[in-house]
Amino acid sequence: MEYSKALIIAQKVKQQLAPHCERIEIAGSIRRKKPEVKDIEIVAIPKPYDVGLFESGIALVVNQWEKVKGELPCKYTQRILPEGIKLDLFFAEWDNWGLIYALRTGSADYSHHILASGWVFQGFRSEGGYLYIDGQRIAVREEEDLFKLLYMPFVEPEKRNY
Repeated sequence: MEYSKALIIAQKVKQQLAPHCERIEIAGSIRRKKPEVKDIEIVAIPKPYDVGLFESGIALVVNQWEKVKGELPCKYTQRILPEGIKLDLFFAEWDNWGLIYALRTGSADYSHHILASGWVFQGFRSEGGYLYIDGQRIAVREEEDLFKLLYMPFVEPEKRNY
């Protein structure tokens, strides 16, 4: 899908989800401003919500879209939006926002070859959406924190195409 069309859909989805989130941003190829977009990626810190009989909050919005995978509550769910494009929705917490947002901005090759190899080289390991070193969980609240942790200059999203 053309970038401009995908951006409009992503902004609409973000607007629908925002009242149910502490924080929410568009990531992926839209954030990198790629001319062609295959899916919409959003990272969110949801407010507390219920599922099942007493469904509330973000679940009311997300569960109206066709599920491909990931039953709420979860760290990731994929849905098909009414416009026919896939939505990859990633859930983060305050202490791992920067890590999840950076990884989900991509590109996949950039995240794998640059970021992941960078933290392995520095002695970190990744588990459950967090970085650890010497058994201690490290908070990565902002993307800039991740780059500093890896002794790397911050790279603008549009330049993260590896």
